[in-house]
Amino acid sequence: MLADFDAILLARIQFAFTVSFHFIFPAFSIGLASYLMVLEGLWLRTGRALYLDLFRYWIKIFAITFAMGVVSGIVMSYQFGTNWAVFSDRAGPVIGPLMAYEVLTAFFLEAGFLGVMLFGLKKVGRKLHFLATVMVALGTFVSAFWILSVNSWMQTPTGYELSASGQFLPGESWWAIVFNPSFPYRLVHTVIAAYLTTAFVVGAAGAWHLLRDRTNLHARKMFSMAMWMAAIVAPIQIVAGDLHGLNTLEHQPVKVMAMEGHYRSYPDGAPLYLFGIPNEAAQRLDHAVAIPKLSSLILKHDPDAPLAGLDTVPDDLQPPVNIVFWSFRIMVAMGMAMLAIGLWSLLARWRGRLYDWRTLHRAALLMGPSGFVAVLAGWITTEVGRQPWVIHGLLRTSDAASPLDAPAVAASLIAFVVVYFAVFGAGVWYILHLMHKPPQAGEPGVEASEPGPIRTAGITPGPAQASTAEPGQDWPEPPEAAPNGDPGK
Repeated sequence: MLADFDAILLARIQFAFTVSFHFIFPAFSIGLASYLMVLEGLWLRTGRALYLDLFRYWIKIFAITFAMGVVSGIVMSYQFGTNWAVFSDRAGPVIGPLMAYEVLTAFFLEAGFLGVMLFGLKKVGRKLHFLATVMVALGTFVSAFWILSVNSWMQTPTGYELSASGQFLPGESWWAIVFNPSFPYRLVHTVIAAYLTTAFVVGAAGAWHLLRDRTNLHARKMFSMAMWMAAIVAPIQIVAGDLHGLNTLEHQPVKVMAMEGHYRSYPDGAPLYLFGIPNEAAQRLDHAVAIPKLSSLILKHDPDAPLAGLDTVPDDLQPPVNIVFWSFRIMVAMGMAMLAIGLWSLLARWRGRLYDWRTLHRAALLMGPSGFVAVLAGWITTEVGRQPWVIHGLLRTSDAASPLDAPAVAASLIAFVVVYFAVFGAGVWYILHLMHKPPQAGEPGVEASEPGPIRTAGITPGPAQASTAEPGQDWPEPPEAAPNGDPGK
């Protein structure tokens, strides 16, 4: 059946499937690496073993997530050569070095310190291990930096020159390519989204264990930290998203027309359509529910400002409005729900019920996947809204594909679907299995346990140290600066 589809459509479906599967893991690992850095830093600063237990609890989940993200990302590079050879040939001189910089910086940074972070907790000094955790967290950010620079250049290409053969070549300055007009907004919006994604996964895990045992101090702490993140960062993300939207209106107005469902122009103020059914054949929005002039107020800060619609754009230059319209609304709905949970948690803190308000815990558990949904919906809006261009305004998607037959692309697509769901489905199941177990005092980490104190860096624990060290630990816990409990707020 898939062989009956157009080869280019199948290639697009294949890339969309693999990149969507892939980005689920970096969206989690970027935020989780920073969360682990915070947990270890708090443990070193306060001496509370509870933070070390949470670090060990989540580092096991991070290790699996990171591995699946790396493996699923390898496939993306091969698809550039197999399904999108024309794009690779024409844009390679620009995007190739940027992707190589990711390998030379982010991958090398992560590879150099990941082993120490995962397995060195009992083998190196506290400062060196914390440095490794910081470097891994930094590496995940650097990786996002370069990948988003590449994607943003495809959205708002600058700093290039066209050769006689039609290749995109670097211009006078690489900085114009790296820091293209949409890149700063896209970087901030995506990284914050990764932090929120992690916060709601951590919050859901904490809520799950609080529903089973509200006295679990570890579950209380992880839930409290996640809700602080939701309450503080969700409003920031809404502001960042608004700024990103204004930047998109400036450089990709057709995408915004599709997001808003504006099939026609509005010379005296455009409405904000909350819901509706895009009718692309008739070029109208059926069964629309709108707030008059609100779109102009949001996008132009003037309720009477004119906004152009898709009636000013040729049909062959319009993106698929149905997909963009609904994916944008799903993303916004998830953002509003995150904000609501954050505000609800503040009310619960104020009333002293953060750990026993079961309705809040059930809502937080339900919101566990919300970050992934929002991230995927946002990427769908960005990528589908750019169509029919693969490099906006310069290279059409239909002109960028390899000359492949549909059956060949269909066969590889089927193989990807089967393998991805089998392999990564098992990985996701195991992550959920680990989250199902409650965090506990003396939580085991990923490193192998050892029978007793060992020597490293020329230091031999003396009798006083040995009396306070855990089995298999070569340096003692920092002294407790506070009781290993949680006051409840």
